[in-house]
Amino acid sequence: MSEAEREAPFGDPDGFQRLWTPHRMAYIKGENRPTGPAPDDGCPFCRAPGLPDGEGLVVARGETGYAVLNLYPYNSGHLLICPYRHVADYTALDGAEAAEAAALTQAGITAMRRAYGPQGFNVGMNLGAPAGAGIAAHLHQHIVPRWEGDTNFMPVIGRTKVLPELLEQTREALSQAWPQE
Repeated sequence: MSEAEREAPFGDPDGFQRLWTPHRMAYIKGENRPTGPAPDDGCPFCRAPGLPDGEGLVVARGETGYAVLNLYPYNSGHLLICPYRHVADYTALDGAEAAEAAALTQAGITAMRRAYGPQGFNVGMNLGAPAGAGIAAHLHQHIVPRWEGDTNFMPVIGRTKVLPELLEQTREALSQAWPQE
């Protein structure tokens, strides 16, 4: 057996190093994703506000909705704005819910600027599974902070995000930076 065969017994090495992220398999397999339109089907957006803020990753609460960290963030600080009511479509929100979703979005952007100083944001909703909604049964709006150069070789080539802090730390920083009324 040659030296190369001993070093790569399962084929030719490709020169890539691997960054294993087995925790992502839960997301890929759809674990904790609701199975139907009813709120009692395991919806994480119905469950989160019933937990203590730290455990549910809730950053702020309003009368009709709340801000929660994305469990599978694109960037540190990736917030989701959710109504408490289990509703799938933006047009199904009543006036108070729509107004508070807008106010929570503004407050979330303000908190992220205070806590992390991002240079931009992606803000939006994916309505329905064909539009990319991972949890289509419960409306949620994404607020993703962006920095110049944050799209580097890791997500583009390696399909991997490097996050500099744990979700609990991000939740604490954003909660402290959240604007008070």
